[in-house]
Amino acid sequence: MRTQTEDRWRFATLAAVTVVTAVVSSLGAPLVPSIAERYDVPLATAQWILTATLIAAAAATPAFGRWGSGRLRRPVILGALTVVLFGCVLAALPLGMGPLIVGRACQGMGLAVAPLTLAVARDLWIGERLVSRLSLLSIATVAGAGLGYPFTGLVAEHAGISGAYGMGAVLVAGTLALAYRFLPRTAYGEPQHVDLASVVLVATGMVSTLLAVSQGESWGWASVRVVALTSAGLLLLTGWVARTLQVTRRGGQPLVDLRLAGRRGVLGPNAVAFALAIGMYGLLTVVVLLVRADGSAGWGLGRGAAAAGLVLVPYAVLSVTGSRVALRVARRFGPHLLLPIGSTVFASSMVLLAVRHDTLVQALVAMAVGGLGSGFTFSSLPSLIVPHVPPEETGSAMAFNQLLRYLGFSVGSAVTVALLQLYGGHEAAFRSTTLTMAGICLLAGCAVAVGGRSRPAA
Repeated sequence: MRTQTEDRWRFATLAAVTVVTAVVSSLGAPLVPSIAERYDVPLATAQWILTATLIAAAAATPAFGRWGSGRLRRPVILGALTVVLFGCVLAALPLGMGPLIVGRACQGMGLAVAPLTLAVARDLWIGERLVSRLSLLSIATVAGAGLGYPFTGLVAEHAGISGAYGMGAVLVAGTLALAYRFLPRTAYGEPQHVDLASVVLVATGMVSTLLAVSQGESWGWASVRVVALTSAGLLLLTGWVARTLQVTRRGGQPLVDLRLAGRRGVLGPNAVAFALAIGMYGLLTVVVLLVRADGSAGWGLGRGAAAAGLVLVPYAVLSVTGSRVALRVARRFGPHLLLPIGSTVFASSMVLLAVRHDTLVQALVAMAVGGLGSGFTFSSLPSLIVPHVPPEETGSAMAFNQLLRYLGFSVGSAVTVALLQLYGGHEAAFRSTTLTMAGICLLAGCAVAVGGRSRPAA
């Protein structure tokens, strides 16, 4: 029988894991311009401190989900937090861009751990207490990211880049100690098989493709390196799709079940998840660059890292509001309107930023609107997908949707800077890049709206 004190400590531990891993994963966006200056590298190269984290999360999330599905849940969480701690320490050391990117990739393991906290909660609680604590843990992810941006900027302005990652290491070390002490030592069920070949194919395919995109301007879009990396990346990703379908046909357990991706009622939410994930990190990237840029290219507010972190707070706060508004809209008008409305609201934030970006207040307003659209959309995806898949396939369907989000985040992180360079880097380039991202989101929203309503699976 658990005591009330132990019960509280266990929930506090799960909340700490969720919040701290979200904070650590966000130790990137406000620092990109500072890292580019510190290591004398182009913005496209510095942007890899975000892209590497997201690619690692995309590859690790489905794998950790299967490894942590039974008695290995505790060691998976503890092991992942140890890797995150190592990544923070490595990133804090002034060893150059290569070790920094490796450290950021290790920190991406934290994003893959967060879903396991929900599984632990399901083991520990039932009824209304379970519902309440699952809701709080879900909000903690958004709150952690919202805290991470100003935290990063404030610490970086006073203690530098190494200080920001050093503070992240302290937070993770404390969380790891809590997890070691309070995570349940027993869990039922056997760990599931993980297709490691698929993990490698996804990760290396994304790295090759996005490296070509991010370096295309400096290397030359028709250069041998860009063409070779693009071809290799697409070939690896195609190989992953082919392997996944083959494993599925043989009755094995693929990393994710791609057959669900094209199912009626699932295809639309998956497409919107990918498109808005691209737009989300596109918006986060351009607004940080806007705040930090000195204005020499015709745009920029010339503020410090603390201001860059602060401008992202409205996004996190309004994301929670957007999720609440979506529930009311679904009850009153039906769920078929959720994705078109969410996509339109999110796209409008980027249109606002493209049209008005001369003051910090204008950036804050655009980010608030973007948060509203993001929370509205992403909170709706599970409720839209689940009715269209059989109960036994729910986990696989949501794993694929989560994978698409992380892949979209990675693409948005790398492509945004590449577009700025491709369009010329001046103010017209800023507007064109932002409007391009808005167009992607609008197209996804229009496509799902034209698709109409679909009937739930029997």
